[in-house]
Amino acid sequence: MKSLPKALLLCSFFISPAAFAGEQVIPAWSGAPEELMQTYIIDDGLKELGYEVADPSPLNIEVAYVAVKQGDATFFSAYADPLHNAFMKENGGIDVITPLGPYAKDGIQGYLIDKKTADATGIKYLEDLKDPEKAKLFDIDGNGKADLFGCDPGWGCERVINHHLDAYGLRDTVEQKQGNYTAIITDAIQRIKEGKPTIYYTWTPYWLSSVLQPGRDVVWLNVKKTELPDGGTGNTEIEGVGNVGFTKVDLGIAASTKFINANPSAKKFFKAVKIPLEDLNMEALRIHDGEKANEQIRVHASEWIAKNKAKWDEWIAEAKAAK
Repeated sequence: MKSLPKALLLCSFFISPAAFAGEQVIPAWSGAPEELMQTYIIDDGLKELGYEVADPSPLNIEVAYVAVKQGDATFFSAYADPLHNAFMKENGGIDVITPLGPYAKDGIQGYLIDKKTADATGIKYLEDLKDPEKAKLFDIDGNGKADLFGCDPGWGCERVINHHLDAYGLRDTVEQKQGNYTAIITDAIQRIKEGKPTIYYTWTPYWLSSVLQPGRDVVWLNVKKTELPDGGTGNTEIEGVGNVGFTKVDLGIAASTKFINANPSAKKFFKAVKIPLEDLNMEALRIHDGEKANEQIRVHASEWIAKNKAKWDEWIAEAKAAK
């Protein structure tokens, strides 16, 4: 067999640096179907740039950052700023893991209660639950404390909730109910449908606010004073909602610093890609309605790319131009 011309070999190198070097890109994924479409979108962009991309590795969020640090994963596509900043810091900071993007901005998070109870009692603030009688309305297990449907251990939001319980003096009247969020929130939905007092934490983008609509079924609770973990600061005021006690969340990519420094095309793509929050909300609703198999979500990603082809082509061209 004749050897390839030197010029063609050089061309191949510039088109596909990762493939030429034999390097495989390994995406980490939280295992939540609501975070898979964006992972596939990013994977497809890397493949178009010539990288060999492995199937997403499902890992607990905290473990995903450890995997990126250790080189067992190349990037995690559901970095939530500021909720995951502690995980970044614990694993070496930007010297080891670099946040890029964001691809989606200004997600909202906070506490909601059923509108029926809010209207009947006048509960408006989280601090109102310092009143044992009001807190007892939300008691499920019979211990006299409000059961707050909270956040999965290791997600990051549970740290803020636990801090709130301490900072607002709620330990004697409120406890965080934790477990698989999808499972426990199903109980919360059923309670509200049955007219029972219910308090829960949630965020956007997520399908829940399409099922329990703020203003119709539920209302956001406010806080009288912002209290964030580790002396954190940030704007917790949401226009038209009030002070929800949580900063807005930006979604981006946490990537191996070593990888992005060696791969400017991938870095440029990570920084360029943008996915509107409304698209992520719609995806979450499709998953809730039953389209949750990995192959179905892969189709959703392909549909999204086709729908946004003009911008997609710009991002790919910009990434290919990065040397």
